[in-house]
Formats: sequence, C-alpha cells, structure tokens
Amino acid sequence: MSEWLSKTAGRFEAAFITGDRWKLYVSGFLLTFRVALIAAVLGVIIGTILAFMKLHTRSDGKRSLLNIVADFYIDVIRGTPSVLQLLIMWFVIMANSKNGVLVACLSFGINSGAYVAEIIRAGILSVDKGQMEAGRSLGLSTAQTYRHIILPQAFKTALPPLGNEFIVLLKETAIVGYVSLSDLTRTANQIASRTYDAFMPLIGAAFIYLLTVKLLTLLFAQIEKRMRRADMR
Repeated sequence: MSEWLSKTAGRFEAAFITGDRWKLYVSGFLLTFRVALIAAVLGVIIGTILAFMKLHTRSDGKRSLLNIVADFYIDVIRGTPSVLQLLIMWFVIMANSKNGVLVACLSFGINSGAYVAEIIRAGILSVDKGQMEAGRSLGLSTAQTYRHIILPQAFKTALPPLGNEFIVLLKETAIVGYVSLSDLTRTANQIASRTYDAFMPLIGAAFIYLLTVKLLTLLFAQIEKRMRRADMR
C-alpha cells in the first residue's frame, strides 16, 4: 500500500508540480473558458436574430425568405460535426488568419447560434400573445414591445436551456487543439507526452471540467431561483 501511495504521489508531482506544470493547466483552463464565453455571447446574438427570422412570415401566412434562410442555416450547422466546422473555418474560410482564438470563437459562436435560435424562439412563443396586444395598446411599436415586454419574458423562460447550452459549449471547446490552441485538454495531452503517463494529466483535466460544470450548474440554478422569486412578488 505504501509503495502504491509513493508511486501515485510521484506521478502526481510529475504531472502537476514539477516545473510548475499546474500553471499550464490554469492557462489552458482560462483559454477554454474565454473561448466558450465569447462564443456563447456571439451565439446568443446570432441565435436571437435567427429566432426572429424563423418567426417571420409573409402577409399571406406563408414562409418568408428570412424563414427559409434561417431554417437552412440551422439545418446545416446542426447536421454537421462541430469539429468539421472548426476545421473548415481554420483551413478554408480563414485560411490566411493565424489567430486561433478568433477562429475558435467564430466557429463555436456560429455553431451555438443554431441551437440558441430554437431556444429563443421557444421562449418567445411561450409568451402570451396578449402581451403584444397590451404593448401596442400602450402606444409602443412592435419593435419596442418586443424589446421591453416580450424579450425579457422570453429570456427568463430560456435561461435554463441557455445555461445548459453554455455548459455544452464549454466542453465542446476541448477540440480547439485542432487549431493549435493550448486549451485544457491539449495541455493535459502535452504533459502526458512529456511524463509518459496519461493517467494523472487526463484525470486532472477531467476533474477541472467536472468541477467547473458543477459550479456553473449551481450558479445557473441560483439565478433561476432568484428570477422565480422576483416573478412571485
């Protein structure tokens, strides 16, 4: 038992302590979180625009061009692997750019936008139609009614799935090593190649992901509770 503990301590030291390797994990995690956060903001912006495009119809009730374009976008993005989209962005669309962070943020933001669009659209549809009529009766334009009445209620409904989308996005960024970014996953893999021991670095990275997801889950749950309390007042 003592021999096993000694070996385990040695493997832990080689993976995290020697040469201040723990700093590499911190740096990799910060890069992972930064890419996920920027991509999430971009995804919400794209998703909101797409949601309104999907809700747009012609005066005769038939599908509009905006609706068709939004559907096509969502079908293409949701129907292809995110790693393939990242590679296309890196090697084809932005082949002349060497800014891996920019490429990753754009790629994941565009990907997330397709999923967020359906979340926002569902949130808007969950708001009672009478809210629009109430806003117009108060002298607000359609745009003002959406901005001040419809969207705030829609985002409250959409918050839980949006939080889940951010968590999924955080884990999906594990593939940014394909564009030469030293994120948490790639950092763990690089350290494993140096120490010739994959167990400790990979388990360590997995633990960091797990802890982060757990903390984010608790954070979003607290935000949701506070919003419910505010609605009950």
